[in-house]
Amino acid sequence: MTHATLIAAHRGGLFLWPENSALAFREAAGLALEQAECDVHMTADGEVVVMHDATLDRTTDATGPVAARTAAEFRQTRVRGTAGEAPPTLAEYLAILGASPVAPRIEIKGDGARRPYPGIVRRTLALLDAARQRERSWIIGFNAETMAEAQAAGGLAGVAWLVEIPTLTDLGLDAVIEVARARGFAEIGMHESVLDAALVGRLRAAGLGIGTWGANHEASIRRMLDLRVDIFASDDPPLAIRLRAERGG
Repeated sequence: MTHATLIAAHRGGLFLWPENSALAFREAAGLALEQAECDVHMTADGEVVVMHDATLDRTTDATGPVAARTAAEFRQTRVRGTAGEAPPTLAEYLAILGASPVAPRIEIKGDGARRPYPGIVRRTLALLDAARQRERSWIIGFNAETMAEAQAAGGLAGVAWLVEIPTLTDLGLDAVIEVARARGFAEIGMHESVLDAALVGRLRAAGLGIGTWGANHEASIRRMLDLRVDIFASDDPPLAIRLRAERGG
């Protein structure tokens, strides 16, 4: 893995624009960064759509589970803070990024009970293929089995297994590394607060890439740049870009 630190716009850059909105991804596509991260769920009729939560309540004018609505019903909702825009489908997100050098970084979510959506990996990959963006796209997520399915399918830029702090605490770093290596994951993702030079060194020694999220302010962004993680997702991508440029990449 290269040690040049890449930047992803987390949910499109939620400090600046409504998260996971088409507006945010249009703005992110014009920035000097490498990836734009989104989250996906599945509708009742099997469409892959962009939304962080399993429900519509927090970020749209509607309520209830994403999985309870058809794709057509999902399209009738509106993202708060936009000029009446519907939340994007995965296909629409890919179309926005397709004309830019900014690559997709897609977090596959579970349903309201954190269970995998049946068929979501297969459908996501089919949409990547239809958009001719599979080779430049990353699939990321917290469910190791879901990530293993994506890894086994092949053809992606990479797969990152995201490890929550309780998972790291319960399993221990050795077990996390063992799972990642057994599954062939290119990258482990952890919250920026748990990363230090010792942990980074152990992941590097295991041949694993290092991703992180939560680097949203100057201090944490500078710390991730100093640690030379492979990529960090930031809610304030313009700040991250400026700080990276100041230190020469």
